[in-house]
Amino acid sequence: MAAFVPPPGVPRPNNNSNTPPPPPPNYNAQRSPDLLSENMHNLNLNRQQQPPNMPNYAPRPSPFGQPPPFPGASAPYSRPGPPPPRPAAPLQATLPPGTTGVRPTGPPAGQSSPFGSRPPPGSFPSGVAPTSQPASSPFQTTGLPSGPVATPLAPSSGPRPGPGPFASGQAVPPMGAPGRMSNGPPAFGSGAVPGGPRFPPTGNLPEPPVGPQPPMSGAPRTPTMHSVLGGPAVSAPPGSTAQQAPPFSSGPQGMRPPPPGSPYSQQSWPVQQGQVDPPTQFPGAAPPPQFPGSSPPPQFPGSSPHPQFPGSAQPPRMYGMPPQPLPNQSMTTISSAASQTGTPVGSSKIDPNQIPRPGPSSSVLLHETRQANQANPPPPATSDYIVRDNGNCSPRYMRCTINQIPCTADLLTTSGMPLALLVEPFALPHPSEEPIQVVDFGESGPVRCSRCKGYINPFMKFIDQGRQFICNLCGFTDETPRDYHCNLGPDGRRRDADDRPELCRGTVEFVASKEYMVRDPMPAVYFFLIDVSMNAVQTGATAAACSAINQVIADLPEGPRTMVGIATFDSTIHFYNLKRAPSSAPDGGERRDVRALRTAAFLAIKSTGGKLLVFQSVLPSTGIGALSAREAEGRANISSTEKEPNKLLQPVDKTLKTMAIEFAEYQVCVDLFITTQSYIDIASISVIPRTTGGQVYYYYPFSAVSDPAKLYNDLRWNVTRPQGFEAVMRVRCSQGIQVQEYFGNFCKRIPTDVDLPGIDCDKTIMVMLKHDDKLQDGSECSFQCAVLYTTVYGQRRIRVTTLSLPCTSMLSNLFRAADLDTQFSCYMKQAANEITSSPLVRVREQMTNLCISSLFSYRKYCATVSSSGQLILPEALKLLPLYTLALIKSTGLRTDGKIDERSVWINHVSSLSVPLAVPLVYPRMVAVHDLDAKKEGDESLIPLVIPLASEHVSDDGIYLLENGEECLIYVGNLVDSGILQQLFGVGTADELPTQFVLQQYDNSLSKKLNNVVNEIRRQRCSYLRLKLCKKGDPSGAFFLSHLVEDQSPHGPSYVEFLVHVHRQIQIKMSS
Repeated sequence: MAAFVPPPGVPRPNNNSNTPPPPPPNYNAQRSPDLLSENMHNLNLNRQQQPPNMPNYAPRPSPFGQPPPFPGASAPYSRPGPPPPRPAAPLQATLPPGTTGVRPTGPPAGQSSPFGSRPPPGSFPSGVAPTSQPASSPFQTTGLPSGPVATPLAPSSGPRPGPGPFASGQAVPPMGAPGRMSNGPPAFGSGAVPGGPRFPPTGNLPEPPVGPQPPMSGAPRTPTMHSVLGGPAVSAPPGSTAQQAPPFSSGPQGMRPPPPGSPYSQQSWPVQQGQVDPPTQFPGAAPPPQFPGSSPPPQFPGSSPHPQFPGSAQPPRMYGMPPQPLPNQSMTTISSAASQTGTPVGSSKIDPNQIPRPGPSSSVLLHETRQANQANPPPPATSDYIVRDNGNCSPRYMRCTINQIPCTADLLTTSGMPLALLVEPFALPHPSEEPIQVVDFGESGPVRCSRCKGYINPFMKFIDQGRQFICNLCGFTDETPRDYHCNLGPDGRRRDADDRPELCRGTVEFVASKEYMVRDPMPAVYFFLIDVSMNAVQTGATAAACSAINQVIADLPEGPRTMVGIATFDSTIHFYNLKRAPSSAPDGGERRDVRALRTAAFLAIKSTGGKLLVFQSVLPSTGIGALSAREAEGRANISSTEKEPNKLLQPVDKTLKTMAIEFAEYQVCVDLFITTQSYIDIASISVIPRTTGGQVYYYYPFSAVSDPAKLYNDLRWNVTRPQGFEAVMRVRCSQGIQVQEYFGNFCKRIPTDVDLPGIDCDKTIMVMLKHDDKLQDGSECSFQCAVLYTTVYGQRRIRVTTLSLPCTSMLSNLFRAADLDTQFSCYMKQAANEITSSPLVRVREQMTNLCISSLFSYRKYCATVSSSGQLILPEALKLLPLYTLALIKSTGLRTDGKIDERSVWINHVSSLSVPLAVPLVYPRMVAVHDLDAKKEGDESLIPLVIPLASEHVSDDGIYLLENGEECLIYVGNLVDSGILQQLFGVGTADELPTQFVLQQYDNSLSKKLNNVVNEIRRQRCSYLRLKLCKKGDPSGAFFLSHLVEDQSPHGPSYVEFLVHVHRQIQIKMSS
């Protein structure tokens, strides 16, 4: 069937190819300044030109609240309630002449930003200090310290046993006692869900002409450019350092807020009864609190000296060795008894308090991608940083596992480290970063190498007075187009290099010319398919889905080509004519089965392509492609899964895979929202989202009390986040390196390209690399990712991201330049890929051996002679054993648990971004009962993290643990009744409800807990399902299973694992 389907880009079936298509309409002729420009990163906010206060670590583009995207629309991120208050003196965006615009600048209805110090969309608080030092982060890879970082292992008695999806909920009428609020879902009354507050219509904003490039010889062709989400310059408030305008400043455009849910935008989500809004800074308000000992981070331009990052410009030195330990390696001392082969692990004498653990994060870092014409190693992915693009792309868009490229394959093999790229082309930048520039070369299209088709970039060298250029990817010499010629300066660079984004920026976006289009760009199409079976109705899943869809309709892209369709299914499929009165009957139906219902929806959008959003509650059990409850078979054979691959993690047959390929060929992206109470065979039905660039959202067991709010926020972020349609991606490398394999959610039909019916800012693709020739020591190796896609406004664009790294023939340089977060993310994705085809025990052994292999290579070839009782770790990889242990104890690699949960984990990890990889397996834990005991002057929202070991969990304490997906609150059995009353309104732990909704009471401790939860949701870009765990209950055991440093049925303790790693290294050294 697929053989007769045209490939992407060809005319759609039933189109008359002889008839020239009409010119695409200009959707930007009139648009609101609140729209997401071209559906891309509108982060050029009306704000201070300073980094905002960034509490704690690992902020990531968050899907939370933002003003309505177009005139007259209901606020997409707020539910019914009064209009938001307006700040006293908001910074005004400069709009083009003849335009008017009124933009809400206050917090969403009924709630101010739970993001703490984040300013409302469109402005930064005029009183905000430049930056404050974030709170401690458990996930930051430590940099090279000024002195050795010893981890002596003192004697011990023995081993010791983390859309916007957050919509601002409309103010719900209080259901409980006065002064009592809830941090859970909104209360839905009978009847239609009321729309969000209506803001004054914003005046239409005409699309400004794209600014011209600087004049040059051969004027017939003048590329033009503008910021993807550019806007007028905004002067910094008094007392701040103004940021210089880029030499290629964009033309005047409407200021647009960050995408909904961005951690840099105003966050909001449904407000519950009694919940008090967290504080939000408004223009003119007091500045956010400064952390003790913090200093404002450097600002650019005119910033303070560039911060040092791990592995930067320091010679390899030994750590923990006489005469003086130096900072590029860590040492763990293990007693000689434990070092002997065959000695029981329990006899080790290790001080658990001195072993390597994630340390607190530092202040906000300024990262310049290149300095002195050399690449700078990026800061840790989980740290808080601001990027200045000086030729290399931002590490948000592309990171390499090693920031120096080995010259030979043998050197790479010896290191034991992987060589791969983690590419997230649509990642959201920080609001203080320069927006991506758009360059328009007109009908001739962007300049490219005539041999390898690489795009013009800062590393292409111009020669012969600019008349020729040498491709940095394949080395071919091309003639410079006459209208692109420019003379060279004394330094050999083009005189206009700093005025052209494509010649001085690592990330740039080109307007695609007609040669990249064989048909009109597809429109934005959204088709909702809702399960209305009896099970779905009785559990409240149908009502929750309908309510969420009803509210996000207003968030969809504005334009005459945007289309929406809705169908429901139970025993039949019902299609609805949305142009008729709401009371009209459905158009018709047919028998329900998994192939029929999706195929019917697919046929409805086949001619255009688009997004298919499926809400499903039950296992499809009839017709072609029917699924059965295979979980019973899996439980009967649970012991065999250790020795052979678990077939339940593989699709039941090829029917759905064939369907998925057909969907991808017609540019249909499928997202699944699973609201179920039982097994639903995620392994089979997830094939379609994975192949089409979609996503699986899993709500098990679905709760009508707590899950509607998360469902709504997830759906809103899904349709409003920066995204593109009908995309094709290719990664090109310099001579000597080639792409070996791609991993992620996509369809691949030819070896070199990846087809992505849908791509968004949450999707990461791993690109494994290999050598095909020897590289020259001292030269640079370049990597370029090009994504051809269509914006939600029907514009064809090419996003080009370029990274150039030095080559080295020294093994010590590789370890110094290792990127722990990126390497560990690669290990996770490799494990997820292997789980479906290999026994779990083999996958766990493989992950352990990967860790041991790299550490052994460092010990053998880079470390100086030392005592056999010392475990020597490279500084950049000192946390690799801890993260590896956490991985082998994770949901995906342990035998207990439900098959569907493991399948969801596999799907989630396959496209997971680097900043969220570590927190998923090594969560963050804080003490809730001590929130009121914070030191004076410590204004950070999230307190210091606690190691994931049971010895740090007391029976009289309350603890919060989050991994970016769910948030667990553990209550001990001896907690003081006064604390329980303050936090939960009950006197004893036995009175706590099973279905938990966090509420806010009128006391300091309750308010601080709500602030912590809101801040975590902002940082993680996820609404996070809250679960209450009590000691003595199964829920308490579930919480304790996340304490990965303890010994458990799933693996050894952290101390035992270090001893095992050390012993294996000793065995390799002696063999």
